[in-house]
Amino acid sequence: MTNVTFKGNAVTLLGNEQKVGDIAPDFTVLNRDLEPVTLHDFDGLVRIISVVPSIDTSVCSQQTRRFNEEASGLENTVVLTVSVDLPFAQKKWCAAEGLENVITLSDHRDLSFGEAYGVVMKELRLLARSVFVVDAAGKIVHAEYVSEGTNHPDYEKAIESAKKA
Repeated sequence: MTNVTFKGNAVTLLGNEQKVGDIAPDFTVLNRDLEPVTLHDFDGLVRIISVVPSIDTSVCSQQTRRFNEEASGLENTVVLTVSVDLPFAQKKWCAAEGLENVITLSDHRDLSFGEAYGVVMKELRLLARSVFVVDAAGKIVHAEYVSEGTNHPDYEKAIESAKKA
């Protein structure tokens, strides 16, 4: 399992670590209208799954904005931002940031996504910062578990993987 710290403290990641070449596991999360959403709802698209501990913090906010801006010109691609923030908080953040078309998904209910992708920080009940790119056929073509939770992911590498997918 990948070693991750959050604010310099080691955390235990729960769930199944995913690697490039794996078939992306399905999950069920909630959208901003409290409706269930699964990975399969986006079948046929390249999916950039941007995982953040809490959308209403500086690095998480920047990560969400950057992936959505950079991927907006990519054909057949969708960006899914996943956190354990409540759907109401995600909706409020999107409105405050003027990003109404961003897809935010909440894993607060049962950590379905977090456990499937091995990103649940046991000590904090938050998701570890990470990025997964899933091609249109459902295969993981990029997986990054950011080693320090307060650092940014490798945006360029993820976007390049999406372009190639």
